[in-house]
Amino acid sequence: MKKETAPNAAARSDLLPALKTGLKSSGHLSKDIMSSVAAKACLPLNDVYGVSTFYTYLPVGPAGKNIIKVCQCVPCDLRDALSIVESIKKEIGIDPGQTTTDGKFSLELVNCIGACDEAPAMMVNDKMYGGLTPAKITEILGSY
Repeated sequence: MKKETAPNAAARSDLLPALKTGLKSSGHLSKDIMSSVAAKACLPLNDVYGVSTFYTYLPVGPAGKNIIKVCQCVPCDLRDALSIVESIKKEIGIDPGQTTTDGKFSLELVNCIGACDEAPAMMVNDKMYGGLTPAKITEILGSY
């Protein structure tokens, strides 16, 4: 007996590469980009949106020039990552998932950045910072 596949199985397997390609044009996945990908793949827009919002590396809103990713995994959480998030919020005036009005910073909470031995930790763009304290946040963000 031949195994049947869902009619959109091939389109679903190509969804992430298509979204990554769309991301290159503007740095984020706008509704127009997601609609275009959905139409080309013959998939419902809500399926494309669901995949887009599941992966933190696929931003659905405009990102700031400097993207701050704060680790919220268990080691960071046990070493008070919440105080780090609160310090960042106070310093730049935004909540996680937002971008400053001047477009300078975006703040994201992520599950792991591979720096458990230096918890609490965060990344700004591609640079990792560990052993964070609220005082260090002012110094680090001031350098950007």
